[in-house]
Amino acid sequence: MPSLTAYAGAALAEIAGCFSFWAWLRLGKSPWWVAPGMVSLALFAWLLTRVESDAAGRAYAAYGGVYICVSLFWLWAVDGVRPDQWDIAGGLVCIVGACIIILGPRAA
Repeated sequence: MPSLTAYAGAALAEIAGCFSFWAWLRLGKSPWWVAPGMVSLALFAWLLTRVESDAAGRAYAAYGGVYICVSLFWLWAVDGVRPDQWDIAGGLVCIVGACIIILGPRAA
């Protein structure tokens, strides 16, 4: 599985899993919302292990930038709040950082 696919899928799964708790505790939804959220969080963890990386910490660091950008998409698509110029600028900075981590040359 390509790393970008794994990162994007992991981000969606993590956000959806965390949102299930948000919906239960902040939006007054049924506690049953947590059950699929737990499955989603397990999927997140599994997907993150599919990333091609020589070290878990490096995979997680690069994932952080992807997570932020997917979170901004969630903000727009699910929360109905359009990201502003500062959200977009911050997301771009984060994705550039993630790319540096992912694509940077490594000593053999």
